[in-house]
Amino acid sequence: MWVVKLGGSLYGSPELRSWLEALAASGGGRVVVVPGGGPFADQVRAAQRCGSFDDQTAHWMAILAMEQFGLMLCGLQPQLRAARDRPAIQEILAGGGVPVWLPGAMLIEDQTLPRDWSVSSDSLAAWLARQYRARFLVLVKSIEPDDETLRARALSRRGVVDASFADRLVAAPFGVRIVGSDRHARLMSALRQGRSPGGCVVLP
Repeated sequence: MWVVKLGGSLYGSPELRSWLEALAASGGGRVVVVPGGGPFADQVRAAQRCGSFDDQTAHWMAILAMEQFGLMLCGLQPQLRAARDRPAIQEILAGGGVPVWLPGAMLIEDQTLPRDWSVSSDSLAAWLARQYRARFLVLVKSIEPDDETLRARALSRRGVVDASFADRLVAAPFGVRIVGSDRHARLMSALRQGRSPGGCVVLP
């Protein structure tokens, strides 16, 4: 199984529908989609600047932003189905579907994750990949790094992933790749053929 995180930067991009079509055609029973926060998370950041509320509150609002983006993805591609918990994810995968993870319910149970902006959808996708012992975690970003291999902390310093991402990769049982927004056909071909997804290899 692969976990594929669709970055919020795809919102409004012509590539988004191509990704959703590719996932619907090739990801059934094999992929769990993790949504980014997109413009919904941007609104949380703007509200926090105006309202000066604490980071824990903003964290849970950003989780809801991910859920909003996830519901939007399901609305754009009805073959993708929203899933809030483990039984729902398992049921959709077993039925040959593509679950889109709405993370709030499962995260309430886990007290180990920081409750602030150091954890974004990238870290949460890594958390989910560990729960399911996924083969690969694929982060779909607007631009694929030119480097063949990068360390997670270097990516954090560049602002490509969040500050907690490297911590989520310690002794990870899955490989991590970053691919650009135009790589949907290549990625789905690799999935069908059981090959590596390609892209930039991310090391702990």
